[in-house]
Amino acid sequence: MILQERDKTCEWLPKFDEKGLVSAVVQHAVTGDILMVAFMDREAIDATVRTGFAHFHSRSRNRLWKKGEESGNVLKVLEVLTDCDQDALVLKVNPAGPTCHTGANSCFYRRVESGELHFIAP
Repeated sequence: MILQERDKTCEWLPKFDEKGLVSAVVQHAVTGDILMVAFMDREAIDATVRTGFAHFHSRSRNRLWKKGEESGNVLKVLEVLTDCDQDALVLKVNPAGPTCHTGANSCFYRRVESGELHFIAP
């Protein structure tokens, strides 16, 4: 097995895709539930680290977006993890309310079963 520099270093070197983004999985720090998946660019990472609240790159708005900027349902970031080659992140958070824009606690409120979607009980 050949390890790359990103695999061996303690240096923070996010590996952005061709659009300048990395995937970010948002996980509840207490329950371990996966709350949402979003994308971060350098600006979003810097804002998250600086403020302690989750910021993302909104692909639909094409701008920096602080989660909860309108609803107040912000995500307090307790820990940021990166995978081995630094092209994906996990944000462990304490949410201030529902995470999903639908009002659900998590964006993952449906299960795929036999080609159909089934709601998961809260």
